[in-house]
Amino acid sequence: MHRLFAFVLAGTVLLAASPPAHAKRPILAEGSPMHGTNGMNVGPDGRLYVASFLGNEIAIVNRNSGAIVDRLDASDGIDGPDDLTFGPDGSLYWTSLIPGNVVRHAPSGAITEQFVAPGVNPITFSDTGRLFVALDFFGDGLYEVDPELSAPPRHIASNLGFLNGMDWGPDGRLYGPIWTQGRVISIDVDSCTGAVDPDVECDLQTVADGFFIPAAAKFDGLGRLHVVDQNGEVVRVDIETGEKEVIAELTPGLDNLAFDPQGNLYVSSASDGFIVRIKPNGQTRTIMQGGTIMPGGVAVTTEGCAESVYVADLSSLRKFDGDTGAPLGVERSFLGQSEFHAPATVSADGSNLILTAWFSSVVQTYDPATATVLETYSNFVSPLNAVRFQGDLVVAELGAGPGAARVARQTAGGPVTLAPMTVPSGLAVSGGDLWAADWATGQVLQVAAGGVTLSPPLVVADGLDQPEGMAVDLDGTLLVVEVGKRRLLRVDPSTGHTWVVKKYLKVGLEAVTGTVPTYALSSVAVGPSGTIYVSGDKGNVLYRF
Repeated sequence: MHRLFAFVLAGTVLLAASPPAHAKRPILAEGSPMHGTNGMNVGPDGRLYVASFLGNEIAIVNRNSGAIVDRLDASDGIDGPDDLTFGPDGSLYWTSLIPGNVVRHAPSGAITEQFVAPGVNPITFSDTGRLFVALDFFGDGLYEVDPELSAPPRHIASNLGFLNGMDWGPDGRLYGPIWTQGRVISIDVDSCTGAVDPDVECDLQTVADGFFIPAAAKFDGLGRLHVVDQNGEVVRVDIETGEKEVIAELTPGLDNLAFDPQGNLYVSSASDGFIVRIKPNGQTRTIMQGGTIMPGGVAVTTEGCAESVYVADLSSLRKFDGDTGAPLGVERSFLGQSEFHAPATVSADGSNLILTAWFSSVVQTYDPATATVLETYSNFVSPLNAVRFQGDLVVAELGAGPGAARVARQTAGGPVTLAPMTVPSGLAVSGGDLWAADWATGQVLQVAAGGVTLSPPLVVADGLDQPEGMAVDLDGTLLVVEVGKRRLLRVDPSTGHTWVVKKYLKVGLEAVTGTVPTYALSSVAVGPSGTIYVSGDKGNVLYRF
């Protein structure tokens, strides 16, 4: 099957007979210093302010070096920020995507917020000081908001098709991309009042079309419109003719852009977490390196004598050389535009992989050699993990509410409950034995023995602090990532004896409101060589022990 962005595979690397010196270094691969970079703007202090929805923070970045000089987090009222802007008085405003709030941080330090609607995403001020926001993904609409966050929001239009990162044009119209339609539009915001069909009931014009997934549009100091497309293109658009000029081709997954007073353009990446600066002369420089942004599931496969490590990175699936940590390929998910869904976990299934995506409630089997989705299951609600057990898929399913969580087996007749859980997380298989961890209760349970389901399950270990990923080691013991105490444990399933393998892991990234408790689900996998690989979601790292 043809894929727009397929894996680029490197040649086979043979493992040496004895571990190389660098193998003793615990971090095999390190990703971005942020958990994805989203909306950006240059502040009154001259620094670049960058929202990270997945990282639940706003980073303050030196525009020259790319160094993060400060971070705003939950203690500052941050809750899943997606876009940000500055008001005429220097106040910082941002949108909280899932809760649906617009938040203001005044120069005095006072923080106020106002509920608009779930999905509130892009935010911008007009040249006359009017504030506008739009809804994406969890809603679809355009609103005007009182800058004081006092008067109720004014609904302007609905059913736009997800108006994303937007800006006010020199002609007094609002410009922005329509995510689902591959076009950039402009709107006279005073021409429509709550329109059901904005193309008919608003003065709405298509400025340019033919984009893959346009994510944001901003004007430079010369009044020229620039658009970032998720295919990696940065495009300058003539708003009079619609003519497009590609001024840079970057890695796919772009999210937003911002200009500084000197005309430098900064581009962010939702899927890689980098920031690239483009000078007016076209010179491009990466000021913040990208890479993994939220490593969760880990799986190991072999090609010849070499081990390859797959990491589910929420917006993509990444492949690394198990010996050197070199990136070998990436498959990206484009929300609403791709058969391949953003995976939170991955497990080996022979030469194939099993992926779970809690965001879209999908479990998939995937052939990495051909970049082909083999099967898609949409009958699990918020699946947190999945493995192959005796030929069937077994899924850790969070479910739609209290009492719905379980470990379930996919059969010809549909899912069958193997064990009720509170928050199922790690799954591990050895022959006819199946184990599951419960993140909420701190238990490791044996769900099946010798192919027979145990009812009730057998408690193997108890009192753990947020156990997540699990794997069976070569000696038959269980490896468990205990996120609450940032360590890797070894559990003897026959005795319940537990001891610490590694401490001080960079795990435990705090979940954004409205997502799942396990979030990235830091995981562990064991290669045929006996090498242990662990993902660290908080540090964006892949460990090799």
